[in-house]
Amino acid sequence: MAQGKNLRVMTWNINSVRLRAGLVLKAAADLRADVICLQETKTPDEFFPHDVFDAAGFTHRHIHGMKSYNGVAILSRVPFETVGIHHRVAREDCRHIMVRIGGFDLHNLYIPAGGDIPDRDQNEKFGHKLDFVDELKGWFSKEYKKTDKVMAVGDFNIAPFEQDVWSHKQLLDVVSHTPIEVEKLTAFRDSLSWVDVGRHFVPLDEKLYTWWSYRNRDWKKSNRGRRLDHIWVTPPLEGCLRSHDVLTSARDWDKTSDHVPVVVEIAVA
Repeated sequence: MAQGKNLRVMTWNINSVRLRAGLVLKAAADLRADVICLQETKTPDEFFPHDVFDAAGFTHRHIHGMKSYNGVAILSRVPFETVGIHHRVAREDCRHIMVRIGGFDLHNLYIPAGGDIPDRDQNEKFGHKLDFVDELKGWFSKEYKKTDKVMAVGDFNIAPFEQDVWSHKQLLDVVSHTPIEVEKLTAFRDSLSWVDVGRHFVPLDEKLYTWWSYRNRDWKKSNRGRRLDHIWVTPPLEGCLRSHDVLTSARDWDKTSDHVPVVVEIAVA
């Protein structure tokens, strides 16, 4: 564990862990991560690159993957107290796992992207996304109280605030920033009075992104980003927050993900 009984938790949509295991370790080293939460691992559990992470000291792992799509993993230098796998919207598609670590429950989420058309009647994927967020809201509200110590991280695939996207007006009808998605995510956040860690440290009037499309040849120059990757904590953990960082430089790494890693440092008991 990090010095001073602080735990550094990193989240990253890696878009294939077998392809980018080395980049995961590079990010973990740069961010001094004790715990790594990955989304879109895209591999069945039997093909997960365990040896790579063993050699780097991440000897405690909780994984739930499938061939070619989705998949989530939590890798840690610190032992888990308990682990769990949760299925959402009557599908077993590897989008939600949890561990208990450091005195709190840590949930790793991969919310569906939702396709391209922001209309559930025309696009089943968009309906799935909205139902998924609704179910998360209901499930967490039943499972926990606002006084419980919980952290939720991952690729939420929704940029909720105006400064979470490069152009609020131009993206209002683009999946990830539509009013209905923001409404659903806000209701989920309000249900347990979750603290949005990114916006705890970065004011709402400042731009904050974690994703830049592969379609942008010069992502840095155009800077058409969105904040799709999030870390939330329940109120009892707010006073334990120590720092937050987005490793923007990772977007320039060779053969990298279109997302970048995000880390939080939190004091633990």
